[in-house]
Amino acid sequence: MTIFLAGAAAGVLDITAAFVTSSLHGYTPLKVLQGIASGALGSKSFEGGWSSGFLGILIHFLIAFSAAAVFYIASRKIVWMRHRPVSSGVLYGVAVYLFMYWIVVPLSAIGWQKYSIDSTIRAIVIHVVCVGLPISFIVRHFANHPVVSSNRSLPRRHAS
Repeated sequence: MTIFLAGAAAGVLDITAAFVTSSLHGYTPLKVLQGIASGALGSKSFEGGWSSGFLGILIHFLIAFSAAAVFYIASRKIVWMRHRPVSSGVLYGVAVYLFMYWIVVPLSAIGWQKYSIDSTIRAIVIHVVCVGLPISFIVRHFANHPVVSSNRSLPRRHAS
């Protein structure tokens, strides 16, 4: 449940930031989603309409849930990640940025991209604020307040 909530929060915040920043350059949400799908489909994704847009949102959330899972698993072993949500969230946001822009994108059908200093700073800030921090705070919250599992029986009240 923790991974689901952290991944969903990061996914929604990150895609919202992508929609807003891309709209400032004249791109529609569909183009943003097709751009994500282009990592798998190449430039043909921009001819696919909403079907490639749907693939883009699936890929986006798969990455967000994966990022949440990696943080969660690491935080079970590295205790300070749960006790220092701001510093671990900031570091994790930067790590996710580096992984996405320096490994995933270059290895995808998109290939290596040239980035400006402005776009790099903007992307790092978005990954810190919309990915790293939400994941770290949600993981910390549920580390301190575990979700009651549906397969656990609750104590019964005795009739008096």
